[in-house]
Amino acid sequence: MQRRSFLKNAMVLGSSAFIGSHAQAWPDSHLRISAPGKKIGIIGLDTSHSEAFAKVLNTATAEAPYNGYRVTAAYPYGSKKIAGSYNRIPGYIEKVKGYGVAICADIDELLKQVDCVLLETNDGHLHPEQAAIVFQSRKRVFIDKPLGANLKEVEQVYEAAAKYGSSFFSSSSLRYTSAIKKLKEDAAFGKVVGAFTFSPCTLEPTHEDLYWYGIHGVEMLFAVMGSGCKMVQASHATDVDVATGIWEDGRTGTFRGTRSGIYAFGGEVFGEKRNMVLSDYEGYEGLLNEIVRYFETGNVPVPVQETKEIYAFMSAYQKSKQHRGKPVELHRF
Repeated sequence: MQRRSFLKNAMVLGSSAFIGSHAQAWPDSHLRISAPGKKIGIIGLDTSHSEAFAKVLNTATAEAPYNGYRVTAAYPYGSKKIAGSYNRIPGYIEKVKGYGVAICADIDELLKQVDCVLLETNDGHLHPEQAAIVFQSRKRVFIDKPLGANLKEVEQVYEAAAKYGSSFFSSSSLRYTSAIKKLKEDAAFGKVVGAFTFSPCTLEPTHEDLYWYGIHGVEMLFAVMGSGCKMVQASHATDVDVATGIWEDGRTGTFRGTRSGIYAFGGEVFGEKRNMVLSDYEGYEGLLNEIVRYFETGNVPVPVQETKEIYAFMSAYQKSKQHRGKPVELHRF
């Protein structure tokens, strides 16, 4: 079926299904009309994040900490080249329609209906173009990982934001685990002197190695170490990538990305007074709290320089790997 016909049919079916059945299938609390200024649009239904975010927000009780924000519209596309992503689009269309989400034919149509945006497209190659359209609207936007498929594309996202005078927020949910939150609030821990993190690190040939999934563990590393990394050295094997960074103050931080063994996230932080073990993935609620706070205030919760360094770190790893483990300095932009 051609994309235009498919989307037209999906929109017609979405409207009739919502009117005819979902009002009965879901409790009234799940079909509340969004408060003014709190309508969220999703770009990209090619990732599980889209369905998960819509579910959490649109089924939240009035007491939930999301201040009435709901996903009301979505544009499905989305990766066109990564089969594992675009094959999921039809299924996720049906799932988000079940939460009362309208399907739009293009991004411009979506922007007319919403107040803020979750850019969820799984394929980082599409982020510079899609983000630029949102930036022109001056609507606040959360851009899911990765910002691009390589550092050049990440720079393009920042350049577009600067051109249109817009801001954005981007982060992995692993930044907001209870252990990392506790670490930041516990003055008795003392200064972080080093850290080790790990996560799954599946590869996608169209993206730099750590961009596709290893970014989760790298985000954890920077969440506890902060910015200031100056150099990265790579160690690579078939089932593992190890990236060791040296910070300007002499501290070291290491990320281990795995493609075999147990599927888990975690690590350990080394402090002046004691150490702390980092917890595994705990869900999207912590991240969604920060997204809603950003939509409300416009204050980006992660320092811009820190997010930039995360991508510079991963690209420095790529270069070090290509040069058989030679240390590579981070590119500043």
